[in-house]
Amino acid sequence: MRPSGLMIDMDGTVYKGSNVIPGAKEFIDFLIEDGMPFVFLTNNSSHTREYYGRKLTAMGFNVGKERILTSTIATVRFIKERRAGKKVYVIATPEVADEIEGLGIISTEDDPDIVLLTFDRTITFDKINKAYHFLMAGAELIATHPDDLCPTEDAYDVDIGQFIHLLSYLTGNVPTIIGKPSLLMVEMAAGEMGVEKSKTIMIGDRLYTDIKMAAYADIDSVLVLSGEAKTSDLVDLEIKPTYIVGSVADIPDLFSKL
Repeated sequence: MRPSGLMIDMDGTVYKGSNVIPGAKEFIDFLIEDGMPFVFLTNNSSHTREYYGRKLTAMGFNVGKERILTSTIATVRFIKERRAGKKVYVIATPEVADEIEGLGIISTEDDPDIVLLTFDRTITFDKINKAYHFLMAGAELIATHPDDLCPTEDAYDVDIGQFIHLLSYLTGNVPTIIGKPSLLMVEMAAGEMGVEKSKTIMIGDRLYTDIKMAAYADIDSVLVLSGEAKTSDLVDLEIKPTYIVGSVADIPDLFSKL
């Protein structure tokens, strides 16, 4: 069955760090020529959508920022749709904080309704301490994604996950998490493409975010072995991808058989 649209992970799927994965540009050109709706998904909320748009363009991908859905953008839409009018204490890098405010979120450091935790590479004790006090006073904890680690070109950096655990443990606040593997990310992505979410396909390299999200949403998935997941990881899986390929370069052939 022809999918209604594709959700495509970025790091490890179409590039690794600053290096384009062979065949990835041709794959995206194939989708554009075919008229297949698609959107890039990333949990990384330390950069803006404009940043990722510039990065993809500089790498030679024929896409604009409108094809990119970061966990930040998805979270902002969630708050505007389901927490309309709420005041938000934003923990984010300066450029991401500006992006969030520019999209209409009411940002405050005075008695917020929500503490919004992103992947903040400028995080400080003061920010965490303020968040703790706001949560203890009754604010809701919302996080852009749950990742413990963020991939770099040759290693991993500490991500947002441990800060979610810290604030939740200290305050008893059960967080709302938007990014992969949350079903909320599928809803936002399908809405972005204007397609029926039940017929979308997720393409990615991480079993516990990309593939798990597809399983939660009961949609098909394609695991690429060009990033984090390796063949040795595929033994005795509880959640399995629908298809496994070496890289996105193999997907046009796969789709021709569907």
